Amino acid sequence: MDKKILLVDGHSILNRAFYGVPLLTNKNGLYTNAVYGFLNILFKTLDEEKNEYVAVAFDVSKPTFRHEMYKEYKGTRKKMPDELVAQVPIMKDVLKAMGIKVIEIEGYEADDVIGTIAHLSEKKGYQVSVLSGDRDLLQLATDQVKIRIPKTKKGGTEIEDYFQSDVIEKYEVTPLEYIDVKGLMGDPSDNIPGVPSIGEKTATKLIKEYKTIENAFEHIDDVKPQRAATNLKEYYEQAILSKALATIKVDCDIDIDFEDTKINDMFNENTYKQFKELEFKRLLTRFEFEKGDSHSYLEEVNFTTIDAKDGFNALKETLSQKEVLSLTLIGEEDLLGISFSYEAKNGFFVTSSDEITTPMLTDFVMDILSNANHRIVVHDFKKQLRLIDSKVRFDTSYLFDTHIAAYLCNPSKETYHYDELADEFLDIDIPSEEELFGKGKSKIKLNTLDIEALTTYACYQSNVFYNAYEVLKKKLESEKMTELFYDIEMPLIEVLYEMEQNGIKVDKDALKVYSYQLTKRITELEKEIFELAGVTFNINSPKQLGEILFEKLQLPVVKKTKTGYSTAQDVLEKLVDEHPIIHLLTEYRQLTKLKSTYADGLVDYINESDHRIHSQFNQTITSTGRISSTEPNLQNIPIKLELGRAIRKVFVPEASHCFVDADYSQIELRLLAHLSHDEKLIEAYQNDQDIHRLTASQVFDTPFEEVTSLQRGNAKAVNFGIVYGISAYGLSQDLNISRKQAEEYIDEYFDKYPSVKIFLENCVRLAKSRGFAVTMFGRRRQIPELKAKNFMQRSFGERIAMNSPIQGSAADVIKIAMIKVYKALKEKQLKSKLILQVHDELLIETHKDEVEQVKEILENEMAKAVEISVPLDIDINVGATWYDTK
Repeated sequence: MDKKILLVDGHSILNRAFYGVPLLTNKNGLYTNAVYGFLNILFKTLDEEKNEYVAVAFDVSKPTFRHEMYKEYKGTRKKMPDELVAQVPIMKDVLKAMGIKVIEIEGYEADDVIGTIAHLSEKKGYQVSVLSGDRDLLQLATDQVKIRIPKTKKGGTEIEDYFQSDVIEKYEVTPLEYIDVKGLMGDPSDNIPGVPSIGEKTATKLIKEYKTIENAFEHIDDVKPQRAATNLKEYYEQAILSKALATIKVDCDIDIDFEDTKINDMFNENTYKQFKELEFKRLLTRFEFEKGDSHSYLEEVNFTTIDAKDGFNALKETLSQKEVLSLTLIGEEDLLGISFSYEAKNGFFVTSSDEITTPMLTDFVMDILSNANHRIVVHDFKKQLRLIDSKVRFDTSYLFDTHIAAYLCNPSKETYHYDELADEFLDIDIPSEEELFGKGKSKIKLNTLDIEALTTYACYQSNVFYNAYEVLKKKLESEKMTELFYDIEMPLIEVLYEMEQNGIKVDKDALKVYSYQLTKRITELEKEIFELAGVTFNINSPKQLGEILFEKLQLPVVKKTKTGYSTAQDVLEKLVDEHPIIHLLTEYRQLTKLKSTYADGLVDYINESDHRIHSQFNQTITSTGRISSTEPNLQNIPIKLELGRAIRKVFVPEASHCFVDADYSQIELRLLAHLSHDEKLIEAYQNDQDIHRLTASQVFDTPFEEVTSLQRGNAKAVNFGIVYGISAYGLSQDLNISRKQAEEYIDEYFDKYPSVKIFLENCVRLAKSRGFAVTMFGRRRQIPELKAKNFMQRSFGERIAMNSPIQGSAADVIKIAMIKVYKALKEKQLKSKLILQVHDELLIETHKDEVEQVKEILENEMAKAVEISVPLDIDINVGATWYDTK
């Protein structure tokens, strides 16, 4: 069998990966998206082809022989983004760690290096694959040299393959003739001039007939069309120059030993360390050896399995004497055992067995949780509690949740798994759960593991969490987040846990009626849309909808994509005054989403035993500190459309109960007034003035009593826009006004409220100097975007710096209020329960005999959650359904 070699155009693939993968950084702020994308394309190719040899060629950032021929060569090419430039040396280091040959030759481009090696490889009888995003390399295609061009598609990367026959089939010329086509048509990306007025179609036609530029020139009198003949005659020397510039050299002076390109041990320990540092978790599954330092880590610690009652009793006695211990519940659906650690180098896994039953394990957990003599280190404790009795009681005052602590230290991360804590806080490399067991459908179930593997996995966790405790505790102290952790985040675990257990009741019959109403209206909308379009079509097909709007109805084209016309919602919003079909399409999209997500989607979440939905409330998802809701997301129910709000009618209380709903009024604007010390805003809130009317009066220079509803609406958009660091462009889009007018609104606002401007400018200045924004309660949010070279990224970072202190403080206030309301309900031993939190709103399922008490608790605890310079105003409503409370 012929040997196989893969030649990679380094900068080309790296550039393609950079634009194909969203911008990523690791914990140290290194940009990594291009490297990650490059490796995925490389591995996909190697997996398919099973190449034995591979080399990657990079351009050298110095002039080449082509610049000597034509100094303007590539003169129009845009400068590589700084975020990509920074990844080139990282990419080379990774390739070298993998043992992959990296080739750079001064005076030549990567194309020439690849062309030469491909030519030499073919002579040696190798099967050659060239991986590049540059179609110039198609000229290298032969029956034995395949050019592979990646194309980014939704859902992944496709690769187009071209042998010589494929080039002829697609471009109607041979690979070598393709050079002449380029010589005639030129190439703007490389600033190759070509011949004026000869495009790809004419160039292809001429070369198909005459084979070369030189031969076409010899038959210039026969060349058609006449304009092409005239221009070729006038610009013949430029055409020959362009052909030379477009020709890839296949005879560079390269001294290459093919054995140096042989693939050996790509997935070695050095590569593993690099992937780990770059945080390429999915790629770590390719490693089969005992990864990184995990082997030495295992040699240093002692992990013990306990499956007998005597050993369990002895461990209980030992644990009872420890001031600090970590506890981790292990299982997926059911509890398989408990892992403990109480020293830096030990771990114990108590597994359920004939002698140690699951009820015994559960009772022991409850005993520990009721014993205030320990500091108990846990991790994502609320989630772990699902493995045992749902009615377990616990006091968070002596718990330390490393998941929440790690989140406070770095709230921008997506996950906080044990291996990540080990890496970030203990500088230890240990295998992740995904590395150990895989993922998706092929993931190994914990209950199928042998006891040794399960013990190691379980003890990894308890030992890491135990050792991370001191590090995280000190970090919280040094970053002044101790009170935030102990007084807000930890008590909130109990509140959210009980809210999840309580759930919210759903009237299934009402849900069916709601679904019917949506279906009826959607059918009406379809009919109206088809009538206006004059034809039936698939409304959900962007392609078909684009053709209707921009070809049949001749609406102005707002934006095009690679696949055709854009019909995204922001595009429709710009066309709202162009045709009545736009209103109908917008409503259609809203209602179809309502139907799929809520009318139909909620059914799967209703618990058959209690007819309630038990949504999950997450503390560690948002960077701002806000609580989020999943499975299902009850915080994202639309309220702008009346038919959207109507979904709240299906949420009902138990018999003899009603709903009491309390909502903070304009909490973020009130916090802005307090934090900025703006006298006008503070005075307005203290006097209970209409803040939006006041702003309209100030900004539009209109007497307070004469402010119109339109002016008030615009002022409201300005008020909330200022809180979110809105730009003039963003405000212009929101209000459908010119950018200049939006700038005037913002300038006028800051002129009337100068303290607000000073406050926001200080937020940005401090965030730039510190690297993070901070709330009233010490919550931090790192903002690496502030150091970005890219203007758009930097502007985004500045908006975060302005918004985070306000939005994050609002998140903290609602959390404090939740804790106080929850405790008050418990202290008074009421039957009423806190069941839902939606941003600044709390919903209490209230016994009808306790309505006045609950209203009093909400008023007192929410209004007095924190002491600030303006009142915290609360709107309280009572209703028979959630809908009725609004």
